[in-house]
Order: sequence, then C-alpha cells, then structure tokens
Amino acid sequence: MTDTTEPPIACTLDAGNLKDRLEWIGKLNARSLLGSRRGDLSLTLDYALDAIGDVREMVASEEACCAFLAFIIDERADRVRVTITAPETAREAAEALFEPFAARAASAPAPKTCGCTSECGA
Repeated sequence: MTDTTEPPIACTLDAGNLKDRLEWIGKLNARSLLGSRRGDLSLTLDYALDAIGDVREMVASEEACCAFLAFIIDERADRVRVTITAPETAREAAEALFEPFAARAASAPAPKTCGCTSECGA
C-alpha cells in the first residue's frame, strides 16, 4: 500500500538552526542572486554560475527540512536557476515561505548586471 499523505507544511528546523539557515541564505543571495520571479505557487531564482556548489547545498538542506516544497536546479550557460514550488495546501503561506529565498541581505549591494566597470548603478 502506498502512503499518499503529503508532508506537513512545516519546517523541521529548531529556532536556532532556522536563524542560522536564513542568515546563510541571505549571504548567498547578497553575493550571488541575480534576480527572482514570483509565480502563483512558485519562485524562480537566478544565481551566478560560480555559486553552483552553494546553490546545491542550499537546495539539499531545504529539501531535508521542508519536504513539502519542490526544488528544481537548472544549470544554464550563464546562471543557475532554482525553481521552488509550494503545494496548493500552502497557498496562504506561500508569500512567507518564499520571502527568505528571494530577499537579498540588506547590507550588501545588488550585483551589477550590465557588466560595466563605471558607477552606473546597474
């Protein structure tokens, strides 16, 4: 008999480990997050290609503690794309679930996307 029970919509980390994880994700995002796009029950994150090891570590860690979220890593020629999908049963909590992944650490400037070396602010 197959168990069709969905995992609970809950993180299994305790408060201290959750705080550490969120700080780690914030630092990863500050140095490598190129952009994010929110869908209905999904969030797509684009990271610099050189962050692939950290991105894989983040996804593996999150899959272990938040089994109700689905993660897909798509390594492209110029970036690493991660798509996170929440189940329909998490619709009301989706905004709060995705916020830590899409946020950049406040203390770090956003990476330049234009490739220039001037102070254009891009």
